[in-house]
Amino acid sequence: MTETPPSGNPPPDAPVKIHATGVTRHFGRGTKRVDALGPIDLDIRTGEFCCIVGPSGCGKSTFLRVVAGLVRPSEGRVEITAGTPHPAAMVFQDYGISPWKTVLANVRFGLDIQRVPRKEADARARDWLARLKLAEFADAYPAALSGGMRQRVSIARALAVEPEILLMDEPFAALDAQLRTILQDELLEICQADRRTVLFVTHSLEEALLLGDRVLVMSSRPGRVIAERVPPFERPRTGAVRTSPEFAAMQAELWMLLRGEVETSGAAR
Repeated sequence: MTETPPSGNPPPDAPVKIHATGVTRHFGRGTKRVDALGPIDLDIRTGEFCCIVGPSGCGKSTFLRVVAGLVRPSEGRVEITAGTPHPAAMVFQDYGISPWKTVLANVRFGLDIQRVPRKEADARARDWLARLKLAEFADAYPAALSGGMRQRVSIARALAVEPEILLMDEPFAALDAQLRTILQDELLEICQADRRTVLFVTHSLEEALLLGDRVLVMSSRPGRVIAERVPPFERPRTGAVRTSPEFAAMQAELWMLLRGEVETSGAAR
């Protein structure tokens, strides 16, 4: 029986946007071969915000890079149903912005590659800077910004190209707890407004439950999906769900699923 998602979540019959079949990835050869990932079979539907949690080294980021086309799978394939040649944009943990470019130029970068006319590109970049509360820093350089502001620049750059799929690799991991909470709430608001497809990797169960329509739990290396949960919170949702008993109960349940994998991962080092 198919579980009915909370109101406002993508319906279970929404078209599949990302289809992964038998995806594995290993590094090295012979006795030095490391099986990093898989096999993974996974469908992510159009408009779904899907979060992946798992122990360090389980292949979460590797899978994200396979979806992005930055890493080839050793076996299996990822198929993306898209209406544009470059449907995905990625946000990295380490910001990935150019220190020699202004904030505006960084946000405009993907549009310049797509050869969007400068006037239109500037307008779109400035729109996202305004939405992410960075309008007054358009002419500044990244060195003048805090970590949280740099990550806002990275998110604005990804969204400015209007991707069908947003791939996010632990984007808030390097931030302090207070700033992380603020950016989680801002991302929640943005993604609920336009409902694009998001694949989000995180170590934080709280973050996954707050943001996700679905939370996938991965095993220790080689990472496989061992469980999935649908947070029972209607959309649009706010950060207030963090204080609900249901939130605490599901967070505890996910930790019980994950704890053995984390201990196994730690013992393997």
